[in-house]
Amino acid sequence: MKVAVSSRGTERMSVVDPRFGRAPYFVIVDTESDEVEGIENPGALAGTGAGVAAAQLIADAGAEAVITSALGPHAWAALKSGGIQVYDAGRGTVDAMVKLLLQGGLTPIEEPNADLKAGAARFGQSPDAK
Repeated sequence: MKVAVSSRGTERMSVVDPRFGRAPYFVIVDTESDEVEGIENPGALAGTGAGVAAAQLIADAGAEAVITSALGPHAWAALKSGGIQVYDAGRGTVDAMVKLLLQGGLTPIEEPNADLKAGAARFGQSPDAK
């Protein structure tokens, strides 16, 4: 299974970014082959539509699951319509979250858990914003 994790970096040991559409990167982990691919999120600084663009990026990468935290209604709907399961990330690294997922330790996100523009408003437009 390919799992996409919203991240602040491009590697397995990168820290998870709580934002979905505004995360600067996604790390795609193939749990069967153990291959890892870091991809830049070009929509991270977009004025609008960052979540939907990120969902398309994830679908194009062939991910079957996403690990993130803040997910708006349009992004959630786009992922669900693509058959992609979404899980709530804790704090830690991409590697730790994927391991938790495989052990059944992550909770599925069953509905949007962030308002529209939450990534831009709460966390700032810059992926470096604290």
